[in-house]
Amino acid sequence: MPTIYDAIKADHDQHRTLLKEIGETSGDSTARQNAWNSFYHDVKSHAAAEEETFYSKLISKTWGQDAARHSVHEHQQLDDLMEELNEMDMSSSGWLTKFKTLKHDYEHHMDEEEDEVFARAKEVIDEKEIEGYGARFEARKKEERDLIDEKKEDSLED
Repeated sequence: MPTIYDAIKADHDQHRTLLKEIGETSGDSTARQNAWNSFYHDVKSHAAAEEETFYSKLISKTWGQDAARHSVHEHQQLDDLMEELNEMDMSSSGWLTKFKTLKHDYEHHMDEEEDEVFARAKEVIDEKEIEGYGARFEARKKEERDLIDEKKEDSLED
């Protein structure tokens, strides 16, 4: 069973691969559409599961609150960029420009999480307290994947 850190890192590695694949595509091609669709759905479910498992635990610790709040804020900014990209024509130069911004920002977020946030979490959360959170994260991510479209509809109604 992976630790929460291993589970998140494995997702990040997959997301880095997908970002690279998307960046190597062009126009409104099937390859770009497929890679984007995989990336979009996986990142959406990853972020929600991460917030509900890992960040909820981290934010419960005084010394982890700032790190957790910062990362959750970045999730919202990245989500906004992804939604904008979802509505744009993939063959436009504007799409590629916005995608490059997303790629840069998300790679920074992943690096920061893996280097700084994980280090902070390991300082403030005892391993016994977070045992089993890797499995919880993976289970929650599967649940979230089924809710992506429903949540999008709910946010459009607000």
